[in-house]
Amino acid sequence: MDKIVSTTRECKARRVPTGEMRILPKGEFVNITQDLGGNYTITWQGNMWRIDGTDADAIGRKPTVLSFTPTADGSINEAHVWEALESVYDPEIPINLVSLGLIYSVKVNQETGVVDIQMTLTAPGCGMGPVLVGDVEYRVGMVPNVTKVAVEMVFDPPWSRDKMSDEALLEAGLFF
Repeated sequence: MDKIVSTTRECKARRVPTGEMRILPKGEFVNITQDLGGNYTITWQGNMWRIDGTDADAIGRKPTVLSFTPTADGSINEAHVWEALESVYDPEIPINLVSLGLIYSVKVNQETGVVDIQMTLTAPGCGMGPVLVGDVEYRVGMVPNVTKVAVEMVFDPPWSRDKMSDEALLEAGLFF
């Protein structure tokens, strides 16, 4: 899929696998190497970077649009939090984190606006952990009235394919 494009505007990018955030300037040549789950992996200045689908227009692609209607009482709608989580995809398997069974818990503190999330990875040594945490923080942070997203990476209980939804098993070719 390699395709060289020029950025049409500044946009955020997250270094793979460290998760370090950086602003890519307008007019930079980047090589799009992967398009999975609405996010893009590019190479730029000798490093791999991940551009969120909400910034896809910066590299000439159709952006992912997340739109949430604020609640009348100023509270956080937990269904919106789950919707945001369902928009985050594993970078190697184009299946969202919720369907993969990687989200263990979500706790919303309405008083502080903090959303605490416990999540895991398909393998404890997965190098994309920091990138996925950043994706979760970014997308859940788009939900109205969320002031902070705190992600805790847990490995107990360990992830196994029995945590996947039937749809995810079918999509991954594991349903039998």
